[in-house]
Amino acid sequence: MFLLIEFCLAGIAIATACFFPNLGKNNFERWEQLFRSVAHRRRLVVVGVGLLALGTRAALLPILPVPQPTIHDEFSYLLAADTFAHGRLTNPTHPMWAHFETFQVIQRPSYMSMYPPAQGLLLALGQATLGHPFWGVWLSVGFMCAAICWMLQAWLPDGWALLGGLLAVIRLASFSYWADSYWGGALTATGGALVLGALPRIERAQRVRDALAMGLGFAILANSRPYEGLIFSLPCLAALLAWLLRKDSLRLNLVAKRVALPLSSVLVVSAGMMGYYFWRVTGSPFRMPYQVDRETYAVAPYFIWQSLKAQPVYHNELIRAFYTHWELSQFTATRSGIGFAIATLGKINILWLFYLGPLFVLTVLAAVAVAPYGLRWNQINPRPRFLLIASLVSLGGLVPEVYFRAHYAAPMTCLIFALVLLAMRYLRRWRWRGEQTGAAIVRAVTMACIMLFVLRVAAAPLHLSVRPVLSVTWCTVEQQSLDRARVLSQLTNDPRRKLVIVHYSPQHNLHAEWVYNSADIDGSKVLWARDMGSSQNQELIRYFKDREAFLLEADETPPRLSPYSVSVAMRGQ
Repeated sequence: MFLLIEFCLAGIAIATACFFPNLGKNNFERWEQLFRSVAHRRRLVVVGVGLLALGTRAALLPILPVPQPTIHDEFSYLLAADTFAHGRLTNPTHPMWAHFETFQVIQRPSYMSMYPPAQGLLLALGQATLGHPFWGVWLSVGFMCAAICWMLQAWLPDGWALLGGLLAVIRLASFSYWADSYWGGALTATGGALVLGALPRIERAQRVRDALAMGLGFAILANSRPYEGLIFSLPCLAALLAWLLRKDSLRLNLVAKRVALPLSSVLVVSAGMMGYYFWRVTGSPFRMPYQVDRETYAVAPYFIWQSLKAQPVYHNELIRAFYTHWELSQFTATRSGIGFAIATLGKINILWLFYLGPLFVLTVLAAVAVAPYGLRWNQINPRPRFLLIASLVSLGGLVPEVYFRAHYAAPMTCLIFALVLLAMRYLRRWRWRGEQTGAAIVRAVTMACIMLFVLRVAAAPLHLSVRPVLSVTWCTVEQQSLDRARVLSQLTNDPRRKLVIVHYSPQHNLHAEWVYNSADIDGSKVLWARDMGSSQNQELIRYFKDREAFLLEADETPPRLSPYSVSVAMRGQ
């Protein structure tokens, strides 16, 4: 429903601007003059956009309260956050680790999330300082919007940069799943914006602070989405190298002091810290936790050019089914020409719905439609040309990935916003029948974006569906199962410590996992474990003899929680 509304509103906005280009013109011009005067205060604008993002998400808490984790990845990131918040880099393997095996978490050689540490560190910041990991998510959207605005100031006039920052607040920092889950996306987008925003600044002024910003961006990308971050960084590194090669020897000495030295220092320190983290978690500075997880459990690879691996030994049937059925089916579906084409189209569908939506797609198409006939590549300004090349490189890097979600493309978020704003800026100069029709379209699209935000705020009382239809958009809410959160709340109200043995039916949804625990397993008030049969369950219960034991039949409606006994356990079989 909401996607259809956006289509209709975008069409109406563009049509109205074409036929009534002078509608509200005088008022718009006064607002735009004020807008430009504010935009010239560049540092204040960057800080203001970040604070606006924080204020907007906080104000939406009555509509979008603090989210409950439901996805495998979210629980894994929360494990990392809990570990870091307690001053540790990892956790020792538990003696009964086989009962606690779960997705996206390694148990040996240590107990830790398989993911790179950046998102977990940010969530830990929220947990340690403000009492809950969500406040790390909250901070991340503020950092992201400020960084996107800062990046756009290096590539576009100040007024357009401010507009881009405000659009990021509306489209990414309010209702998107980046602001309403623990999956991440915002932090990676921040890293991409720091890299791309520093590039033209370094070429213009060779300031140490810009080199440090670029180094920080590279470090964030390497520790959040290493593969996609690397692909995104390649055009930036190539442009930086080409710029260096054009310098004479005297100028190169200055560049070495102000750019190469601070940038390389950040990268060396970051690489050293990453190596130390890997060593503590996996026992080797060159082995990522991600590699340990895939070597332990996976059969299908993450890239279509890779080969299948031998099936490992599994301790649990559900885990075996996930890796040898669901993941394997996703991989084999991409191996044929038709399957590869369908998967690629699916990625394009996810990207345009989340990052652009009908509103910005129609705007970009309008800009393309008014371009001169026969426009050649070499006639495009070098800056837009570089942004287009960098976007194509990043998009090309996404094609061979087997699994895909919108936040996989998060490094290129700033690229997408920059290209949309360039299209709007170009369209603004278009005249039709002597009227400033392009300017009217840009104004109408901006107002439509604000109207969509207001409609999304009022979606519940207006009974507007925000469930995903074709894919996740900037404002959709995916269906979540809150059964685990409700049972956990019920159990934590009792002061006694609990052991919950989770039993699944053969028809269990592989993505609805219950068995996730905090960093300190023995110290947890409620402990979740897998049903591994009567004898092994009894061994676990003896180990935790000071806890009340329960059997949870997760696939009953509603889930059934009973004191554990052999007879109850046999009923669950």
